[in-house]
Amino acid sequence: MATAAHRARDRGALGDRRSYSESQFRTMKYRPEFPDRFGCIQDSRAFAQGFFRWYNEEHYHSGLALLTPAMVHYQQTDPILQQRQHVLDVAYQLHPERFVRQAPKQAVVPTEVWINKPLNLEIKPQ
Repeated sequence: MATAAHRARDRGALGDRRSYSESQFRTMKYRPEFPDRFGCIQDSRAFAQGFFRWYNEEHYHSGLALLTPAMVHYQQTDPILQQRQHVLDVAYQLHPERFVRQAPKQAVVPTEVWINKPLNLEIKPQ
């Protein structure tokens, strides 16, 4: 059905032009509460409100050092990452044999995120 809003798992080859929105869509459609169909537009809006709250405030993103977008946006990352590093340091001190190569290091939050980064980006100071 062309007009019905239903689950479609095959998104085809899109390259990396829409990687963030595609990743978000993939996360959304594989959530257990994602319905096969929405009864009406209000149902889809209600689902989307709950999903985006969860996605931004509860879902830990691997590309954000396992933090939520809200933590990054509201600059709450430093105390969380410091606490995680402390736990890793204690674990290494107690059981260094579990860490074959080196002491564990906490992942770093990216300094910038782009959907389509311009090739010749010039940022002029204001």
